[in-house]
Amino acid sequence: MHRRIRLILAVALFSALAVSAAAAQEPGADASWKSLKPDVFGERPIEEASPLVHLTAPKRAEDAAMVPIEVEVMLPAGDPRTISKLTVIVDENPAPVAATFTFGGERRDVALGTRLRVNSYSYVRVIAETSDGGLHMAESYVKASGGCSAPAMKDEETALKNLGQLKLKSVSADGLSDASKASRVSQLQLMIRHPNYSGLQMDPLTRTYIPAQFVDNIKVMQGDALVFSMEGGISLSEDPAIRVSYEPTGREIHVDAGDTDGRKFEGELKPAG
Repeated sequence: MHRRIRLILAVALFSALAVSAAAAQEPGADASWKSLKPDVFGERPIEEASPLVHLTAPKRAEDAAMVPIEVEVMLPAGDPRTISKLTVIVDENPAPVAATFTFGGERRDVALGTRLRVNSYSYVRVIAETSDGGLHMAESYVKASGGCSAPAMKDEETALKNLGQLKLKSVSADGLSDASKASRVSQLQLMIRHPNYSGLQMDPLTRTYIPAQFVDNIKVMQGDALVFSMEGGISLSEDPAIRVSYEPTGREIHVDAGDTDGRKFEGELKPAG
């Protein structure tokens, strides 16, 4: 009996130490989110660890300047609501709101993937908004540092030469995943050539900071119907890449995008045949 009590106490102590160690790996995480939340969502309640939202992100990033995330949002059968928005936040980044996506149509499920900069150990959060105004969140703690100040992969001359080039294609995601219907329908893949300068990167020649310059708006239409629009910030990676589920209608897909310097970029994808 005494051995059993000692074992229970040891397990309890180990659990308490594990929780303390986890908290020590996440300095200021709660404080950052609590101070940030009112600025982004006001006093609106947010359902944390929502069963409607699933976020996949690496626990330790291989490249802090290109951290891949995957998001799935799916409403249960019979739920009358639709999915209207998705906000991506990196708590500890200088500009925490990475992007806000707005979806057209009666979307009951959404699968979305993109790449982020993570500047220091931080929670990455995704908050889905439903048509009734409800907010539903998933979060993942990512160990990475220096993503916002990491030098661009291409030199400035090369980056500016290819600025605004779009790659746009539609792929079938059948059989890739059984996580949700959203992962099995067609997906639209978009990449825009752009250095997405964060304002925290240093020019290796002049040793001065490169001014912030990034893609801040994207709008994708299928015919006259909105697939999605995006408002973005410096936390999106160089050469922003977005993959999103959608339902093809056979109509032409058109992309309009722009950056903070007022440049405009566009591209189109015509249906097969």
